[in-house]
Amino acid sequence: MDRREIVYQDLVRTIVRMGYPKEFGIVIADNLRTEKTMGRMIGYLNQANPRSANEIADEMLAIMEDRERWIQKKTAEYYNSKYNELLWYGLGED
Repeated sequence: MDRREIVYQDLVRTIVRMGYPKEFGIVIADNLRTEKTMGRMIGYLNQANPRSANEIADEMLAIMEDRERWIQKKTAEYYNSKYNELLWYGLGED
């Protein structure tokens, strides 16, 4: 079992321990997808002690949104660096 699977199971267990159905935990973990985002959710659940499934779902959406923003930022940085290389070195045609 890899690290991602361990965190996945830990997230589902944490949600079940809070009194929610296992299926709810599976949906949350499946949507978060990465070890880091699932770890953030576990941290939130342990710190905030949300009072409803809606609060958990809202946090899941916020974490997913943060991840998407990070991906967009890194993509923009990559293409900006490629554009700067093009400006600096040209197309290689003399």
